Amino acid sequence: MRTGRRPGNPDTREAILAAARELFADRGFDATSIRSIATAAGVDPALVHHYFGTKDQLFVDSMQVPIDPGDALNRVLATGVDGAGERLVRMILGVWDSAAGGAAAAIIRSAVSNELFARMMREFITHRILRRIAKDLDVPPQEGLLRANLVATQVAGLLMVRYIVKIEPLASASSDTVAALIGPTVQHYLTGELGRVSAELGNGQPRRRGQESRDRELP
Repeated sequence: MRTGRRPGNPDTREAILAAARELFADRGFDATSIRSIATAAGVDPALVHHYFGTKDQLFVDSMQVPIDPGDALNRVLATGVDGAGERLVRMILGVWDSAAGGAAAAIIRSAVSNELFARMMREFITHRILRRIAKDLDVPPQEGLLRANLVATQVAGLLMVRYIVKIEPLASASSDTVAALIGPTVQHYLTGELGRVSAELGNGQPRRRGQESRDRELP
């Protein structure tokens, strides 16, 4: 770990970003402080605030995402969760079909091939996306997080098939068609009935080996 203080020069911002990526990946967002990032980067904490303002903004910048998903989700959920499934899909398609899509695709490829980046991506998705979605759902917190996870599975599959692997006909379908097809599934994950099968995940308890077969034996 570097010690001492770096002056405010062009390398300082990159040093802060590098330290932030490593600490966010290793410790998670909540356990990482501006002071710890400054220490790892060898700068004064005031310089971190100078370059990035808040820890949230530093988190977004360290991921090099083309948009702040928190702001985008605020717009999607501003009118409530009714219809939010299709609005969410349309927002995602709008980003990926724009000039920002190339950068977004690079992030996905990096997460697949680089373990440090994968841990960073996992923390980023949990903190900036899943928690934000769960917060607006009128359900217990753990169920909200489960629902947000289910939304993420649908979105991740859509991005991989349409933009990374580019499987036809979905790759060439219009955004209106894709939103109309995928939106209802996302909406179901947000507000639909999940049934008894969600209980083991919704209560936050890991399933013990052999539990499933014992459950089937119960009347």
